[in-house]
This record gives sequence, structure tokens and C-alpha cells, in this order.
Amino acid sequence: MSDAVLTEVGDGVAVITINRPEARNAVNGAVAKGIAGALDELDARKDVSVLVLTGAGGTFSAGMDLKGFLTGDSPLAEGRGFGGIVERPPAKPIIAAVEGYALAGGFELALACDLIVASSEAKFGLPEVKRGLVAGAGGLLRLPRRIPYHAAMELALSGDHYPAARLAELGLVNRIAEPGEALSAARELAARIAENAPLALAATKRVIVESPDWDGAEQFAKQGEIINPVFGSKDAMEGAAAFAEKRRPSWSGE
Repeated sequence: MSDAVLTEVGDGVAVITINRPEARNAVNGAVAKGIAGALDELDARKDVSVLVLTGAGGTFSAGMDLKGFLTGDSPLAEGRGFGGIVERPPAKPIIAAVEGYALAGGFELALACDLIVASSEAKFGLPEVKRGLVAGAGGLLRLPRRIPYHAAMELALSGDHYPAARLAELGLVNRIAEPGEALSAARELAARIAENAPLALAATKRVIVESPDWDGAEQFAKQGEIINPVFGSKDAMEGAAAFAEKRRPSWSGE
């Protein structure tokens, strides 16, 4: 990983930190490639079940690095798109830990995550329309699937900033933390998730993400393709044995 993106792994949880606080963690080529590389590595590691994405220096991300963009520094990573995540998020569950601002592409990074933990002082928004631009990194695609249609329209068309509390009311933010404690709260949530079987977690996420596009007649067949291997896994046997023996399971990811 480059210095623009830092990773830390422990107890089944990996924290990916955008490390450009001097630029409010604006996304440039180094950030996009760094996040993409981290996701590639961490998705393949058996000692990691859950990911957390955050920003250094008290803010999540102010979006695309416009100065870099003007000099030809692309904020895209091949195969994963803007920020190295929006077009192909990780197979494993990922939580956004948001302090300060998650604006424009920064908000779209958070929307590419499966859960959002935010500081009570955090602000979110898609201000592209105020700059004559359009939120093209997944914001307009994901937002109407996450919150009610009219609320999504207001947020996208106004370009205004919205507090974390309002997005929690709309069901987009999972948990509100005290200022400065978003990462700690996200780690706690990640630790709870990481106690569960990794194959089951990945399959569960995949069904939830992919099933909205399935035809009704094929839903259970497509779900079966994803979940049936889990039922035949070593972890499924371990889970049943641990329950019967009244002990904590020891997952192998197999």
C-alpha cells in the first residue's frame, strides 16, 4: 500500500484508512489504487472477515481531488472504478466509519460500503449539481435503494449537506457515535460481525446485494447457488458442533 492508504489488521477486522488529511482525504490516483490493492489483498486473506473504511485527520473524504484531476491524475482504479471501490466493492462486509465530511465522491465511497457508522457531527452530501457536475460514482444509483425516493431526490438535487442524525432517521446510517469515536464504534460493530463464520458472512452479503436484480421465479435457485456450498462447509459442521458442545466455534473459512 502507498502512504496515501494505510491498512491495519487484527482479530478478524481490517481497517483501511485514507491518509491524506492535508487534502481532506480527497481521492486521487494514489488513493484509488491504494484502496483497490487493499481490497484485493484483504478479500483473499483468511484471517480477515470484516473491513472498515475511514479517513485520517477527523474527516472521511471530501470527494475527488479536483486539483489532481485538472493535472490528469485519475481517481479511478482499473476494475473497481472511482476510489478503488465503487464499481466493485469487496466480497466481505465493509463498514464506513465517518467523521467530519463525506461529500461528493466521499459520500459515494460510504455508499459503496454495507454499513455506516458516523460521528454525530458528520455531514453528508452530493454537491456535484452546485458545481455543474453529476454524481457519477454510484451515488445516484445507490441512494434511491437505501433511502426513500423523495428523500434521495432532495439530497441529490439540492446538493446540500445533511447531518448524520437525519440520515440515521432515513435508515442510511446504522449508528451514531460521539465526535471522534466513529472508528471505535465501527470497530465494535465489526468485531461483533467478525465473531461469525466468514463463508456465511460473505454469502449473506452476496445474496442481499445481488437479489434485488433477480427475477421472482429464479430467486431461490440463484440463492441456492450461493448458499449451498456454505451448508457443506467445514465451518457449518463446526458451528453445529460448537452449539451442541456449548463452546465458541473456531472458524477455518473452509
